[in-house]
Amino acid sequence: MKRRNAASDWITEALAIRLAANEAATLVQQLYRSLKDWIQHGELTAGDALPSSRYLSTVLGISRNTVLAAMDRLLAEGLLIARQGAGLYVAQLPTRLNRTELPSPLPVRYSNRGNTLLTLSGALSHGHRAFAPGVPALDLFPRELWQRLLRRHYYHAEMSWMDYQTNGGLPGLKAALCDYLRLSRAVRCQPEQIVITQGAQQAFELTTQLLTDSGDSVWMEEPGYRGAQACFLASGLTTTPIPVDKGGLNPSLAPAGAPSPRLIYVTPSHQYPSGVTMPIPRRLALLEYASHAGSWIIEDDYDSEFRYDTPPTPSLQGLAEQAPVIYVGTFSKVLYPGLRLGYLVLPDRLAEDFKRAHTRLHREGNYPIQSALAELIANGHFTRHIARMRAAYCQRQACLRTALAPAVAAGLQLSDGHAGMHLLAELDNFETEEILVRRANEAGITLSPLSRYYLGENKRPGLVLGYAGSTESELINAGAWLSNAWLNLRQG
Repeated sequence: MKRRNAASDWITEALAIRLAANEAATLVQQLYRSLKDWIQHGELTAGDALPSSRYLSTVLGISRNTVLAAMDRLLAEGLLIARQGAGLYVAQLPTRLNRTELPSPLPVRYSNRGNTLLTLSGALSHGHRAFAPGVPALDLFPRELWQRLLRRHYYHAEMSWMDYQTNGGLPGLKAALCDYLRLSRAVRCQPEQIVITQGAQQAFELTTQLLTDSGDSVWMEEPGYRGAQACFLASGLTTTPIPVDKGGLNPSLAPAGAPSPRLIYVTPSHQYPSGVTMPIPRRLALLEYASHAGSWIIEDDYDSEFRYDTPPTPSLQGLAEQAPVIYVGTFSKVLYPGLRLGYLVLPDRLAEDFKRAHTRLHREGNYPIQSALAELIANGHFTRHIARMRAAYCQRQACLRTALAPAVAAGLQLSDGHAGMHLLAELDNFETEEILVRRANEAGITLSPLSRYYLGENKRPGLVLGYAGSTESELINAGAWLSNAWLNLRQG
């Protein structure tokens, strides 16, 4: 038996006390954590000898293999050293690891990009609340059908799907998506032009990384989508806000002397957040401008499926051959946000390079989920779900309008609501906007102020009222609260 010293004696006694406490952790974990803690905090110092494994197992009444397993972990981490024929000793560490001895941490300094991103991000919302924009009807999602598809496609997953993938997405999903987009959105595409991404945000970031340099100009709708704003500003691009009128982004309102944009970001089917639709003549004019200026148009078609009085407007991308348009779509709005799947439809001359860059930067995966989604689309479940959602959203919007009717009768202006998942309420001043947002938050209601969707100084007050993700009863209650709150403020 190895000669014991004073350290060995107290180690044995202390370990016996620790093990007698009957912690939930295994014996190996208890031995390992106890010894590691004593070494890190200086109770055991360099050169201290540990009792032999045979001695510890006998005195503590545990298996010798248990002791050896704990010692092996400490040896592997460099906290112990083995001296041939002499046993185990505490290693010489560069410094003691007691956290209290570390210097006080320096203040956090974020990059300019980081500060911009954090400013635009705002506070995180937690849980479901009425009027949250961009949230689909999760209560209507065909969960049981989806779970059956997932189980089957995980069970029958191909062995090759476990490897790194370089296809830009599962070929079966790209083929099914291509058929759907041709029919529903008049998109001109082949499966080879599609790259599956982890949501629309990743699609924006990939586009920015490949097609722009820091300082390049990007035209943004004013007001516009904050996710795209955050992406472009954090990438160091110079954003030029272009006012939105009744026809969407209006190129003729670009500031005099503004540089030609490298990117033009638009939501032409249903402008976010104003809700207007870009007419065909302006779409054609925008295509012509981009072609002459050498610009790329990012067409964000985030909720084009939800149009209530007329068929969905054909995509901007499909209006001309070889259009300089990068079409971005997402399944977050039509299925559920946690799916984290979106896609790019790229011009032929970009598709292969985007696929290579996406593989290098993001390492595509989740092919069983993509396979299940492909079946959902190919078998018609996807279009049936969209039809069900469209009918439900139309009804939910009607409930919200009914709840807000007293305020509307007194002068509150609401957007037409011909499409989409939200309404826009116009307000007379920013003080009313601020008060309503604050009081709604206290009441457990999410009110998104319109002023936050502007990049420039010419802001307008208002509220973006999401209705898709709330039940009819929630909308009636929250709408009644908002109507009363607005009327009370108006009456002074």
